[in-house]
Amino acid sequence: MRSIRLHQVMGAAAASAALLLAAPSATALSTTAPSATVPSATALSQPSAPGDLAETVTVDPIGRLASDGTVTLSGTYRCTGGSGPVFVSSSLSQGDTGVRKGVGGTTAVCDGAEHEWTNTDRTDPGRFQPGAAKVEATVMELRSGGLPLPMFHAAREQAVTLVG
Repeated sequence: MRSIRLHQVMGAAAASAALLLAAPSATALSTTAPSATVPSATALSQPSAPGDLAETVTVDPIGRLASDGTVTLSGTYRCTGGSGPVFVSSSLSQGDTGVRKGVGGTTAVCDGAEHEWTNTDRTDPGRFQPGAAKVEATVMELRSGGLPLPMFHAAREQAVTLVG
């Protein structure tokens, strides 16, 4: 089961990164306000270096859903040591289908400071409804050495509430 989840995260992150390279839809903003990690969040992967707890990603417990189907998700991240392009990708699911929809992407800055991320994407109206949903957020770097390979800095799955 864990390898299936890792495979899903890697696939979603790689697809999001490919889309980001074509048309980034959000930017990262520096913040000085501390952000608490929601206790019910489940970490999907460990930081990139053993014992390095500075690399994190959080998901805000409220997501926005507009009447035209536009979804906005947000949170914070912290990463260090990025040598290639780094992104915060997110995906959204609702119900028991297990089907996820990638929601935008943010270019990340890996300087050890905490930053805010906001990803926005338009979905088909009616695909998502106000109420309970799940978000996966991933801080992923594309390391080059010929073929760009994903390197995960942090990942989190979080229960959220979509509000209109």
